[in-house]
Amino acid sequence: MIPIPNPEDYDVSLENGFLPTTPPLECLPDSYYEPWEHVVKNLQGLILSKRLREVVDKLPVLSTDRLFGEAQWRRAYSALAFITHAYIWGGNKPAERVPPPITVPFLETCEHLELPPVATYAGLCLWNWKPIFNSEPVDTLANLDIIDTFTGSLDEKWFYLVSVAIEAKGGPLVPLMLHAIESANYANRAAVTHFLRAFAERLDDIGTTLNRMYDDCDPHIFYNRIRPFLAGSKNMGDAGLPNGVIFDNGGPMNKQRYVQFAGGSNAQSSIIQFFDLVLGVQHHPTGQKAADEKAEAEGRKPKKAEPNFIHEMRKYMPGPHARFLERVSQVANIRDFVQQHPHDRELTVAFDASLAMLSALRDKHIQMVSRYIIVQKAAAKKLEVSKADVRTKQEKTNLTLAHRLKNGKADEKQERKLVGTGGSSLIPFLRQARNEVGDVATEAWTRRLLSKQNGGKVEAFDLEQTKCQGLAAVWSVDDSSGGLCLY
Repeated sequence: MIPIPNPEDYDVSLENGFLPTTPPLECLPDSYYEPWEHVVKNLQGLILSKRLREVVDKLPVLSTDRLFGEAQWRRAYSALAFITHAYIWGGNKPAERVPPPITVPFLETCEHLELPPVATYAGLCLWNWKPIFNSEPVDTLANLDIIDTFTGSLDEKWFYLVSVAIEAKGGPLVPLMLHAIESANYANRAAVTHFLRAFAERLDDIGTTLNRMYDDCDPHIFYNRIRPFLAGSKNMGDAGLPNGVIFDNGGPMNKQRYVQFAGGSNAQSSIIQFFDLVLGVQHHPTGQKAADEKAEAEGRKPKKAEPNFIHEMRKYMPGPHARFLERVSQVANIRDFVQQHPHDRELTVAFDASLAMLSALRDKHIQMVSRYIIVQKAAAKKLEVSKADVRTKQEKTNLTLAHRLKNGKADEKQERKLVGTGGSSLIPFLRQARNEVGDVATEAWTRRLLSKQNGGKVEAFDLEQTKCQGLAAVWSVDDSSGGLCLY
């Protein structure tokens, strides 16, 4: 029997889960690092004045030798990640070269924390919060604030805060479900039932917290003002980075290489993947399961599976957290335990209720992505087409009315195509992730209820249209990039 992992051995808090037990540092204590702190605290002013790049270019190349303890390494990573993304995206055109004053220490902090050189979910959320009152719990939005932002807006703060609150609320579920796994090892059905009921209730509470996003984060402001700063360097050709970025370490230019990394994604949230693992939910590359079933039905050999986006996102998690999830996947036994006791109605209902709550959480997220991404993408494209139409009328006043109408229809057709390409793959990905939660339900009627599929048929998916607009970046399922709030 494989031992149940101790969360604290993997830098996972028994109280706060994947958030640190003590609040993150708001600044590095050593005045040696004041140049970094000065830039990140004045980020909005430097971006607005168009002086950020000249200021960063003149910074000294500071050593990381004076960073002591994980809290200081995390603070350094978070500050340097904000500066890096502001440097890349904070000008009239994106910068494809990050200068040595940021590159050298940033790469060193990333190596220490086992993270790629990009603003991940960890730097934006896990290590970027503070309590308003130290004596009060941090699992409520009423007692949380954010340390750094790109825009200084309340909308950006709220966007991060909702994720932090979800992490905090989910924290106690880590030891709870590990106890459930241990109880299953000892065939204690009553204990497993008790833990599953508590798990389902807390998931419902987390879903309520997710819905709070609408309170203070305006979709238009997020899409047009905040999202651009969150973009990675992968699949960003349309935004001006066709090759990615170069992290200039000061060496010979002929040895510098372009690199590409996915933007931040809530798939990088370890707590969300933890929920899937403990319930035995298995995810497949988008459309892969349906394609495999069709191939088998037609007597053909299924294609080799593409890399799973959700698993790929573990490369963007802090190293200890990713290893913890791997250990959990090795000991997770609740699904098998429940299936071994189909006549225990209390146990099976508690398990299916947990799946229902997890599916409901994904439903809420699909609705949120539609409002914050799909609708905003369509509105932006409509405005673009409208402006193009005005320019056409001004430049070609001699066109006939019929010809203008014809152009208008062509524009509308192109608009629909762009909106579909920009969002049609994102929603199928999320729907499939939700439907796969129902696949492991104990009761057949529960599986049908949670599948959300018409007539038992898997929703159509065009693998040719995989380019999507995530919350933080343009991404495609094939190459595993992502958008910040993608579950």
